Amino acid sequence: LKFKSTLTLDRRNAVNTTFLDPISTAWGRNQYGEASDNRNMNTVLTFDNVLTYNKNFKKHGLEVMAGSSWTDSDYSNSWINGSHYRSDLIQTLNAANKISWDNTGTGASQWGIMSFFGRVAYNFDSKYLVTANLRADGSSKLHPDHRWGIFPSFSAAWRISSEKFMENLTWIDDLKLRGGWGQTGNQSGIGDYAYLQRYNIGRIEWFKKGGEGDSTDYANAVPTISQANLRTSDLTWETTTQTNIGLDLTILNGRLTFNADYYYKKTKNMLMNVSLPAGAAAATSIARNEGEMVNKGFELSISSKNLRGEAFTWDTDFNISFNRNKLTKLELQKVYYDAKTADVVNDYVVRNEPGRALGGFYGYISDGVDPETGELMYRDLNNDGKISSSDRTYIGDPNPDFTYGMTNTFSWKGFNLSIFIQGSYGNDIYNASRIETEGMYDGKNQSDRVLNRWKIPGQITDVPKANFKLLNSTYFVEDGSYLRLKDVSLSYNFKGKLLKKWGITRLQPYFTATNLLTWTSYSGMDPEVNQWGNSGTVQGIDWGTYPHCRSYVFGINVEF
Repeated sequence: LKFKSTLTLDRRNAVNTTFLDPISTAWGRNQYGEASDNRNMNTVLTFDNVLTYNKNFKKHGLEVMAGSSWTDSDYSNSWINGSHYRSDLIQTLNAANKISWDNTGTGASQWGIMSFFGRVAYNFDSKYLVTANLRADGSSKLHPDHRWGIFPSFSAAWRISSEKFMENLTWIDDLKLRGGWGQTGNQSGIGDYAYLQRYNIGRIEWFKKGGEGDSTDYANAVPTISQANLRTSDLTWETTTQTNIGLDLTILNGRLTFNADYYYKKTKNMLMNVSLPAGAAAATSIARNEGEMVNKGFELSISSKNLRGEAFTWDTDFNISFNRNKLTKLELQKVYYDAKTADVVNDYVVRNEPGRALGGFYGYISDGVDPETGELMYRDLNNDGKISSSDRTYIGDPNPDFTYGMTNTFSWKGFNLSIFIQGSYGNDIYNASRIETEGMYDGKNQSDRVLNRWKIPGQITDVPKANFKLLNSTYFVEDGSYLRLKDVSLSYNFKGKLLKKWGITRLQPYFTATNLLTWTSYSGMDPEVNQWGNSGTVQGIDWGTYPHCRSYVFGINVEF
């Protein structure tokens, strides 16, 4: 019987100050000097308690676990800006003659979550294994009447290799069939007070004097208050139900191991921020349980001990994953547009709707450069003789057909070498960076590709003229498949009587190189990027995204 308590404090206090002097910076000259002071503090407390009981008797094994977890978060921030300095000698806001009245304020937010969980695991002779889990979670982000969610899960496994009818198959070391079903809850992606009705506050220049014909009483002005969203009285947990079946196989005295999994995941009550139609209410949005989504796929991993010698060994680990995603249902808002790129285009490039995978690129089909005008030719899909928004269609899919990775590990005497490669195949990238570097619509520096632009009637080229009609189109969609030499590590383990005499149990210098080489047809700086970070609804958009860096690390591990 074991009991464990853990109390964790995560405290962050940030102060960010800026100063643009009124002489040497262009923006500073426009504002006669500008400064800001932004501060925020975040405190997260977590208190976990877990009680575990283990008992083995004869061929039976039993484990029972119960516990609780409590998390509380408090956040506060403040910001102030000032401008119009007398000189650049004093760089504090005290020296600013003008403190911004409409870009200064404070904020605060809190959230908490409480969880209770339990597990019972039983195995008979390590041959038949059954596990049942149950957890209850309550989140402050959800409506009090629907705050708690109950999420069960079950799994079972049968070690076939332990059966008597397998005794003659000596080349099979382990064969296990397993399956499971379970539910998990999600409360992220929405604000801390998502179910409440909130308000926008607009401050008025109380110090302003009304001019002739202005009836506003600025001397008695009070902040304006407007409705920001609609209240959600039934906001509850987003729930994902997953079913999976798997097979584990080890053969040839542990030399070769296979692990295969098929899974089907259905997500219901998806938490989404829905835009309201104009005129429907004073508010512009509502957080609600809006839709459903399905993910299904297959994963395979193989581990091989290729060579086993006294001085030299070689191991290989390989994995590959296939996932298919589909948005199956939306209730209030049937189509979601997202991801505006360059201002000159002023249109969304991602469209999400039921029946399709998340993150699909939406725009026009480009049929090359018109030799007579130098403009990109966009396809008239509805055959009405003109190019309009009704000619847009899906032009790319950021979801890969499959992703994969492989690690080879070599050991020779005291040397150890590990080489890791990984990649993706079949995904598209919307290279919005090319809008800026090939658009030729302003004074930005351009790539040398524009040297081949169309210049005279009759010229055959795949680069349009300067200041051509820019639209989101297949012109900017590229194949994002890649293979990357992700990591190479080399180390050496020193041994000797002198080290033992000094009490050193391990002396290992090492060298690691990351992101050494990438093989891809993508023209951008890095195919493994997304301007929208880890967003699930917007993927594969490169808009000036900082690429993965190549790094070299030398170090030494010493243990006493």
